[in-house]
Amino acid sequence: MSEPDRPDEQPKRLFGRYWESASGFWKGQSAKVSWPLTIGLVAIVLAQLTVQYQLNYWNRDFFNALERRDAAGLWSQVVWFVPLAVLSVSLSVTSVWARMTTQRKWREWLTTHLLAVWLTEDRYQRLVSVDGEHTNAEYRISFDARIATDAPVDMAIGLLNAVMTALVFINVLWTVGGNFHVVLAGRALTIPAYLVLAVVVYTALFTTAMAFVGRNLTPVIQAENQAEAELRAAANEIRELGERTPPAAVALAELHDVRSALTQVLLRWRQLCWQLMGTTMVSQTDILLAPVCAWMLCAPKFLAGEMSLGELTQASAAFVSVQVAFNWFVDNYQRVAEWRSSVNRVATLMHGLDAVDGLPRPAPVSPEPDHVI
Repeated sequence: MSEPDRPDEQPKRLFGRYWESASGFWKGQSAKVSWPLTIGLVAIVLAQLTVQYQLNYWNRDFFNALERRDAAGLWSQVVWFVPLAVLSVSLSVTSVWARMTTQRKWREWLTTHLLAVWLTEDRYQRLVSVDGEHTNAEYRISFDARIATDAPVDMAIGLLNAVMTALVFINVLWTVGGNFHVVLAGRALTIPAYLVLAVVVYTALFTTAMAFVGRNLTPVIQAENQAEAELRAAANEIRELGERTPPAAVALAELHDVRSALTQVLLRWRQLCWQLMGTTMVSQTDILLAPVCAWMLCAPKFLAGEMSLGELTQASAAFVSVQVAFNWFVDNYQRVAEWRSSVNRVATLMHGLDAVDGLPRPAPVSPEPDHVI
């Protein structure tokens, strides 16, 4: 008998089993659809970043013209804003189509694959003979397979955008912010690329806080999903009693199962509520403080005449863009936890179906001969 996985190895094992099957979407016949969609999504992200970069410089030029009271320059920027806005909206709409089409096609492929494995060779019947936490297979195939394919597309696009945004706008912060000179205890100190250092420190603080506050979010979500599945299964048993011919009465045992399942759902929901309250506190504090922090960091240079109003707004916008990019983990912590929970549940079902193949096939039952009267 193989040794059980250590706690730190189990998530890797589950993800490996999930990806072994789910990555088949980019192979074989489905690759003719999956790869063009994937490449198209990457191209859209890069195009959106280019527009965002242009809007950042438009922001600088607009406020500089406003500070100079330059009416001609101001209206020139207004005219230039129109094509940038149209392009930005068009790319956003196209991104929604490409993203949701990819999610739909991937979900279709994975669900079809799971159904084929589940139904072939009567595995759906033999699964009850396998030990493990793979109950409610239909819930895992319908609900968890959707989360397991929807979330990674969103997160992959967001992560790519975050990385590219950080690389591009760090250069803006470095160029516009420059070095910061300060006198402490009679000594002149120079902080190189101070806005870049500030955004790194700021993000590190909030990322650490989110990781600490939400450290139990994944198992809580997984337990809540399992409780919901158990409630649905208990309710289905009562429905099946009513659909019999003739209908069967509901026994106290069935009512007890439903009430017990509902109690577990409400308990898990309360636990999830407390977890989300903590992560929301961190994320909302982050959202409120980021622009204020950027303005306060740029204010000394602006008041000293070393930075124009346009450069202040440009640097502040770039600071927030880099902060949002670095804070991808903070902003998506709940989504990542939900995705990991669904991946674990789908992978657990896959492991159970794999184990079915190692069981002996039951002997077919011969039909009883008809009695001759």
